[in-house]
Amino acid sequence: MSAPSMTVLHWRYLLLEQVRVPIGLVSAAAFPALSLLFFVVPFDYGAADETAAVVGLSVFAVMSSFLFTFGVGVADDRERSWDPYLRTLPVAAWPRIAGRILSGATFALVAIIPVIVVGALFTQATATVPRLVLGIVALVVAGLPFLLGGLAIGYSLPVKAALPVTQLIFFPVAFAGGLLLPPQLFPGWLEAISLVTPARGARELVVWAVQDTAPDTLALVVLAGWTVLTAALAVWAYRRDEGRRFR
Repeated sequence: MSAPSMTVLHWRYLLLEQVRVPIGLVSAAAFPALSLLFFVVPFDYGAADETAAVVGLSVFAVMSSFLFTFGVGVADDRERSWDPYLRTLPVAAWPRIAGRILSGATFALVAIIPVIVVGALFTQATATVPRLVLGIVALVVAGLPFLLGGLAIGYSLPVKAALPVTQLIFFPVAFAGGLLLPPQLFPGWLEAISLVTPARGARELVVWAVQDTAPDTLALVVLAGWTVLTAALAVWAYRRDEGRRFR
């Protein structure tokens, strides 16, 4: 079997595994949309601010999907007998990893659909089709540090530790990054913290793509730095786990 075929096979297997127990997928998709419905829809913030709110909660959905799918999901798989068996087979590791990344990206896409639907139907948020497509591409790029960070957590911690660590990282970073409240409301000290979080850079990038508003340069530089750092951590965690368990 070719490597692309194996990638598709792993992708399909992980999708079916998640769909059979869909509560995680449903909750990941529901929370951002409900937040938009309860905290944005009842108020008249104006088209620009409501568009930014839809963007922020879309980033929130992608961040949640990536951190929990890869952080907790990978840690859980490592404790089962099937994953260690797959890693002993005489085939390359990348089709299995690529299949996992594709499954995480699929769930992230599903998670943002309710946010976009609620935003389109019940808010003044607007975006042209080219800007919407560009925004989705920006979401993929903006989600990289969370995807890679999730892999680093999943390959370095047992599932009992991965879940609380992911939760402790997720909510503070999402809030400080301006995904739940617009950063314009932040006091000076919180704004300074916000600019060095990957969530703020992710928000700035996607808002730039959708609204064509000038992003904060520092936030984008920090986002790139977090992407490089989490990539290095993910590679280190994978090699460390493989060296420990398959010597």
